[in-house]
Amino acid sequence: MADRRNPVQIHSFAPLADASSQVLILGSMPGIASLRAGEYYAHPRNAFWKIIGTLLALDAAASYESRIAALRKQRIAVWDVLESCTRETSLDSDIEESSIVVNGFAMFFQTHAKIRTICFNGTKAESCYRRHVLPELNGAGNFTYHRLPSTSPAHAAMSLAEKVAAWRAVLEPIRAGDPRR
Repeated sequence: MADRRNPVQIHSFAPLADASSQVLILGSMPGIASLRAGEYYAHPRNAFWKIIGTLLALDAAASYESRIAALRKQRIAVWDVLESCTRETSLDSDIEESSIVVNGFAMFFQTHAKIRTICFNGTKAESCYRRHVLPELNGAGNFTYHRLPSTSPAHAAMSLAEKVAAWRAVLEPIRAGDPRR
């Protein structure tokens, strides 16, 4: 049987961040629906905007610009670990490891010096960051790290309510200025 895979090189988006950002939420790489829409977490079944909407009292169906403004107001930045990779589908498991190019985190952290907390939207984002980014940083930065359950529809092991609770447990103390963050 012939190999029907048709992997393509894909590229991430610019970060949603400004100089006041204190928390960085990192995904791995936008899925096909997001790439087509040119928006982070655009797949209708991805729970990211529903979770953020619940936590920030934001209408998850508001315009993309309104949702970005709400994130910025809360000093939350969004980006991806990978700048580019080769992948056939939206699944992280389809990412060809040899094709991974990470985003420029050293420069990003210089420009966004207030970021102290990094939250990973799923296991793949965390593993790629730890494997590819941390060695490049050479211990630079004093960050607190949290892995959150993936908002991807592929991560169906948890209900939306369970995901909201897990995200709330991490983000609410940070937003409230809890020094234990």
